[in-house]
Order: sequence, then C-alpha cells, then structure tokens
Amino acid sequence: MIASLTGRLAFKAPSHITLDVQGVGYEVFIPLSTFYALPDLNESASLSIHTHLRDDAIQLFGFLTSHEKDAFILLTGISGIGPKLALSVLSSLSMPDFVSAVQTGDIDKLATVPGIGKKSAGRIALELKDKVERLHPAATIPHSLSEPLDRLQEDALSALVNLGYRPAEVKEALKRLARSHPNTPPLKDLIKDVLKDLAQG
Repeated sequence: MIASLTGRLAFKAPSHITLDVQGVGYEVFIPLSTFYALPDLNESASLSIHTHLRDDAIQLFGFLTSHEKDAFILLTGISGIGPKLALSVLSSLSMPDFVSAVQTGDIDKLATVPGIGKKSAGRIALELKDKVERLHPAATIPHSLSEPLDRLQEDALSALVNLGYRPAEVKEALKRLARSHPNTPPLKDLIKDVLKDLAQG
C-alpha cells in the first residue's frame, strides 16, 4: 500500500493531480480543500495517500492533512458512501463544519453536499457521531488567540484551520513569518509559506 507520496506537481485540477515521483507519474484524486493549498506546477508537493483497491483498478486518494485522510476513511467505511461521495463531502464542507454537523446531527447541513440525500446524511451522522471528535480537536479559534491579525493573515488562518491545523500553531507560524518577512505576500503564497514553516516543526 502507498501511504504517502512526495514529488513534482506535474498537473493539477480541482479533482485530481499528477505527481511525478522519480519519473513515474501517479494520478491522485483529491478534495477541493487539498487543491486550494497545492503549490504551483513543477514545485514539490507531499500528500498523505489512501490506496483504494477495486476489482478493476487501484486508485490513489491524496490529502494534505491526516485529518482529511481520516475523515475520508471513516466516510468510506459507511455503507453506500464510496470514494467519490467521500471526496464530495470533504470538498463541500470544511473540517469544522463537517465535525459540527455530525456531532449535532445536522442532517440539513450534511444533505447540502452534492450526492448526499437526507437518508445518507442521517447514516453519516449516526455512524460517525462518536468518531469525529479526533478529526478536528480545535475547530474554533480560542479567545486567547484573538490578537489582531491583518485581513490577509486572517484569511490564511481560516483556510488552514479548515484544513485541520490548530489555530495556535498557525498563528505562531504567521507571527514568525511576519518577523522574517515584513512584506506580506499574496494569500496563496502566504498559505504555502505557513505550510512550509509548520512542516519544519
């Protein structure tokens, strides 16, 4: 089983990418949350991989965070929820919204996902209610972290929290970057810089 891949981002689209790993191109299906945080083409990208075995094919599904991957595995473990629908859920709802909807039994929220009807939404809420807490332990930003950020930093913080990162660690990374790079880059580059900072520990 392939658990992770790191390689050159040779192609990207909202639904899938091609990672060139030492000359071998891997097609990897992704949710929108992962797509929005990808680097530019030909840059290096690392994804956590879930290998899905079918009778006629082996499919790879990639995620930037372990929270997304865990949510995908939980969803595909439900009868009637295949990989395509699981990706649809992760593309339509942020991790905090997904966790909140499941924990509160918000069937209407879950049913806004394309392909998920009220019956499937009810099954998701019932089967995952006691399993989703670990997916996003910090779904909200604590008041103690409410020191002012500029608008761009707030947008980056929100995007990365939705990907499953803890608000505290993201805010600390933003502070470090602000000290080392006084001129704030565009949002896409700022998110990439924060991800690199977090990866370095």
